[in-house]
Amino acid sequence: MKVIAIYSIKGGVGKTAAAVNLAAEAAASGASVLLWDLDPQGASSYYFRVQPKVRGGSARLVRGDSQLVDHLQATEFDNLDMMPADFSYRNLDLQLDDLSRPKQRLRQLLKGLEEYYDYVFLDCPPGITLLSENVFHAADALLVPVVPTTLSLRTLDQLKEFLARGKPQNLQVMPFLAMFEGRKALHQDVADEFRKTNRGALKTVIPNASVIERMGLEQAPVRKFAPNSDAAVAFRNLWREVKRRIG
Repeated sequence: MKVIAIYSIKGGVGKTAAAVNLAAEAAASGASVLLWDLDPQGASSYYFRVQPKVRGGSARLVRGDSQLVDHLQATEFDNLDMMPADFSYRNLDLQLDDLSRPKQRLRQLLKGLEEYYDYVFLDCPPGITLLSENVFHAADALLVPVVPTTLSLRTLDQLKEFLARGKPQNLQVMPFLAMFEGRKALHQDVADEFRKTNRGALKTVIPNASVIERMGLEQAPVRKFAPNSDAAVAFRNLWREVKRRIG
């Protein structure tokens, strides 16, 4: 089982769109997939029409009074299950801080799923927190969407600086460009800088497309309602590239 986290320090960079569409593409390829919506806002859960509610909340999970398998829900897509969000996730940092090994709890929870899934995708809230450090220790790959702006590049540098202090050995960091508009000179300039300074970056670029915005109206990944759109093709290619990288 491979754990793939979609994460950024910065909000509003397309994390949830990437998580939802990559999970859908992996499931469509025949893999057994789980998407865990770790964001208390519950956007991934909404896109898959899953109620953002975990019985007993995050406290029971953190304490070990319940396990992930107790809360998993099927989606309408073959091979794709959901661990829904819950508003109690806003307290995860405090709950994790009470543990003796606070950075390892997420990894321990996921271990019980190895016999069920080929891939687990984590849709992560922004910021560097104790929860995000749990994500770093649990994940095999950290996918970092980068919007072509100077501030987004700056937060990627901040993330790399943080990980340089003690990145888990097995963690592959894979930034990629998202919300890209080729007709904008600024986007082209920032994209050039991004490629120069991030040689391990994924080559696939996710466009800034209205069809991605329609996901909220359709409550579905792009492949369901616009399978031949540029955005759907881009997410399909992104998944193929990620899959090659992680083996």
